[in-house]
Amino acid sequence: MKYSMLLVAFLSASTLMAETVVVDTDKIKVAETKVILEYPKQDEKLDALASQLTALENKLGEVSQKAQESEEPLLERNKQMLISVMGQGVAPMNTSSPAQAYALAKRAAVADAYRLIAEKVKGVRVDGQDVIQNMMVKRSTVRTSVNAMVRNANVVETTFKEGLCEVEMEIVLAYSQFAQ
Repeated sequence: MKYSMLLVAFLSASTLMAETVVVDTDKIKVAETKVILEYPKQDEKLDALASQLTALENKLGEVSQKAQESEEPLLERNKQMLISVMGQGVAPMNTSSPAQAYALAKRAAVADAYRLIAEKVKGVRVDGQDVIQNMMVKRSTVRTSVNAMVRNANVVETTFKEGLCEVEMEIVLAYSQFAQ
């Protein structure tokens, strides 16, 4: 009898724990139609995004085409680029001999040519500052700087006329020098 009471208690507890599921097929069909109706809205959003993506790709193509048409050459793989510059230097007035004036002017022209090569290869940093007082510019300062190492530049031609020395210098760049 003890066991039968336990069995009855166990069976009644298990029936209380079990849930009965009643499925209303009409509600399922309504839910399916709602989902089906929402998908076209998603398709419209996807179509709008696809058209925006196409427009952006077209703009990117135009920009890259303009970059290729620009006068500035680009360094490409397996190709070399020749950069040629003309540096200028002036002979100082207080030299002991014309030879010293020529040497100092040439040194200044070579340094100017190196700077020009560095500007073309690495670019120029420009810093500016304006001091304004009483709605007028009191002081304006512009500083330019270049930070680069130039190697293997060759002097092609040197001319010296009336205290001005001009040095033509060139350098050959390869893509492998910059790839890391």
